[in-house]
Amino acid sequence: MTTTRAATPAAPILISSFAARLRWSFTDGLTLVGRELSRLRQEPGEIVVALIFPAVMVVLFGYVFGSAIQVPGGGNYREYLMPGLFAMVTFSSIMATTLKVATDASRGVMDRFRSMPMARSAVPFGQTGADTLLGGVLGLGIMAVAGLLVGWQSHRGLVPTVQAFLLLMVMRYAVSWVGCYLGMVVKNEQTADQLVPLFLPFTMVSNSFVPTAGMPAWLRTLADWNPVSALTAACRELFGNPGAPAGDAAWPIAHPVTATLLWSVFLLVVFVPLTIRTYQRKGR
Repeated sequence: MTTTRAATPAAPILISSFAARLRWSFTDGLTLVGRELSRLRQEPGEIVVALIFPAVMVVLFGYVFGSAIQVPGGGNYREYLMPGLFAMVTFSSIMATTLKVATDASRGVMDRFRSMPMARSAVPFGQTGADTLLGGVLGLGIMAVAGLLVGWQSHRGLVPTVQAFLLLMVMRYAVSWVGCYLGMVVKNEQTADQLVPLFLPFTMVSNSFVPTAGMPAWLRTLADWNPVSALTAACRELFGNPGAPAGDAAWPIAHPVTATLLWSVFLLVVFVPLTIRTYQRKGR
């Protein structure tokens, strides 16, 4: 009985302390998001690239590949393609965040953050939040406009369309934690830059640009269980675009929305604590 009475008052104190630390991390994280926004004013080249890259991707893949690829079940190839491009841009945040974090680490910015009176978890939260807002909202918005100009559209109404873009944002936030962790591990912007070509096969071995039915069995299995394929199939389903899965499709392709959410949760559960622990360990 005595032990129970002694432990009871400690519970509200622990909850209050945890809430205060969480509020501290959130506030500092928002400050770092603001830092990234202000940095764009000094580096307008990033905005130019963000404006041009989506349009180039739509034109390159839509008109070059579109003349040679048949959509399963028929349909406009550019409507088949756009969900794949949305997914590709979403997963590109891995390398974008890796490069930004590695650049900050190599220039001593991370060490300066550690010397300041801020929450240790605020730095990775700020980096991933900034990427989701800048790369996710801006990049997807520009690509959507480019897609509308070349004939793509959503056919299932407002709610499924909003759900598709929210799903893209959730996945982008999850994979940005992967990039944040890699950036802290490599700690060198030259090394991070050399990792970019290694990322290309990850997005290409999927159903983003071509159907997986014509691939060899072993490669089709890899493509069907690739999270890029699940996100692409989920967007096609929610947008009502061509490319419905065949009857013998793998589970992630047959249930793409559920598979994408599970992938997102898995990445967050693994890489959020891993990234925060890595950041804290580097400062010791």
